[in-house]
Amino acid sequence: MNIQEILNLFNKGKTTAKSHMKNLIEMAAVDGNFDQIEYDLLKTIAKKNSISESQLKDIRNNPHGIQFELPKDKKEKFHQFYDLVHMMSVDNSIHPEEMKLCDLYAVKFGYPRERSKELIETIQSNIKYGQGHDETYKRVELFIS
Repeated sequence: MNIQEILNLFNKGKTTAKSHMKNLIEMAAVDGNFDQIEYDLLKTIAKKNSISESQLKDIRNNPHGIQFELPKDKKEKFHQFYDLVHMMSVDNSIHPEEMKLCDLYAVKFGYPRERSKELIETIQSNIKYGQGHDETYKRVELFIS
């Protein structure tokens, strides 16, 4: 693999991460109330995705410049959906618009519409009991495939 191919992979990962940040911002803001606890979670997830706080502000100020991009890897896709459910749930108050948006993301991410409520509830339960992405993925892997 030459240097250009490596750079293209890195940039591809960056665009997926920026798309993810945009989705999380949309989830946090859909109820009309972007709390500090939501912003703190956003910063934590951004850091894990190598997105700086200044890049995060750019995404928040110019969301139309970022295209939705679905990760190809099914584990990464699940990690992003888990983060969206976490963002919806982090303030312990789920607004109906957040739930609608979460259902929409479940479908966009390719999960069965008829299982989205169960998927979301399972993720919420696992978050509540301190289980991360990987433990939760193992629990839901069979019904999301």
